[in-house]
Amino acid sequence: MATAGQRRGADTKSEIRKVAIELFTERGYEATSLREIAERLGITKAALYYHFSSKESIVLSIFQAHLDALDELVEWAREQPPGPELRARAVDRMVELGVGSGMAAMKFAMANQHIVRELHHDKGRENAFGKMTELFDIVAGPDAPVEEALRVRSALLSVNIVLMASRGLDASEAEITSVARDIAHSLMK
Repeated sequence: MATAGQRRGADTKSEIRKVAIELFTERGYEATSLREIAERLGITKAALYYHFSSKESIVLSIFQAHLDALDELVEWAREQPPGPELRARAVDRMVELGVGSGMAAMKFAMANQHIVRELHHDKGRENAFGKMTELFDIVAGPDAPVEEALRVRSALLSVNIVLMASRGLDASEAEITSVARDIAHSLMK
């Protein structure tokens, strides 16, 4: 069991990702060093290297964490009974996936698009697209008419669109989250 001054490995990795994203977004990816990340965390550079060997490995870990969360969402949807309740709950879960660390990752991606392109290989994009397509099919149902299928797809994708569109707005995360949820639910009607 960790003492008050210690962190568990998974907690430390999560905190490193969070701080790294903040610094990469504030200062830029290239302008941020591993030393600065370690200093902000109050850990040694060696402790940081124990968890991540490079800035690239931190960014790849962030993308992988998002893909893992998307996997969990797909598995959850697969276990739910089909219908309007699934659609409404899927929107809420998509919003939850997109806010917090998801919102920070989106801001990082928007501010550092060239790095994302370099590090987020085709396999990762195809994997995310495949997972989203699977989620669309589960939530809409196999026999959904075209309009209904497009409403489901538009509603779920609108969450990411709102998060991207929020860049530069003077709005709190809570306001952006609320708007993302409202827009997505309105598209399901």
